[in-house]
Amino acid sequence: MSRALLQTEKLTKQFGGLAAVDGVDLGVETGTIHSLIGPNAAGKTTLFNLITGELPPTAGRVRFNDQEITGLPTHRIPHLGIGRCFQRSNIFPMLSAFENVWVAAYSRSTPGALRFLRRRQDFPEISARVAETLAQVGLLEKGQQKAGQLSHGQQRALEVAITLAISPTLLLLDEPTQGLSPEATQQMMGLIQGLGDRYTILLIEHKMHVVFAISDRISVMHFGKLIAEGRPVEIQRNELVQRAYLGGRR
Repeated sequence: MSRALLQTEKLTKQFGGLAAVDGVDLGVETGTIHSLIGPNAAGKTTLFNLITGELPPTAGRVRFNDQEITGLPTHRIPHLGIGRCFQRSNIFPMLSAFENVWVAAYSRSTPGALRFLRRRQDFPEISARVAETLAQVGLLEKGQQKAGQLSHGQQRALEVAITLAISPTLLLLDEPTQGLSPEATQQMMGLIQGLGDRYTILLIEHKMHVVFAISDRISVMHFGKLIAEGRPVEIQRNELVQRAYLGGRR
């Protein structure tokens, strides 16, 4: 039986009198693709922000890999093995795809105060890791192309590669198919499923056909609360979820 790699316990975030995240107990098991769904303003991104230290919790705990990480500063989270791919773009359009990933691999794999100790002899090792990462997302042949010249789908794949450059154990993806064409969405689905063989993945996604096709587990948020969790078929049949989110269509 898989264990929970990530666990939140009664995690809460209040903004004034509003509980954006309200007592959430979420467990993400090692080796799974776990989707987090819910209407806009359900608290999904706020939950991500609490996990990664972007926001301090009002109450509750976050545990990762049997270690409490509640309230740790954001810059420490990647070094623990949590990588996050944001909704907003984090690429440098004038750098090549290879350079984008190289910068991430170099700057994030070594704490800032120690970067000056990196020897030039280390650079081939970094470059080899970058090439492997680009190959993972299907961009190795595009490595020398400027990031700004890539298609939107390729740029999203590059953002995933930048996140993978720190060799995370847990990968957080925030709406990875947002704005993608149907063809690019299918490609991203294949990419995520492939990564699921090597990483534990927690993703926020609004396209239900994507969620039900690639997820091992699904958690549903509504008004800051976790209202359901289970296998895709269980979520599809859950009457509370149908009323709250799926509009009774499933």
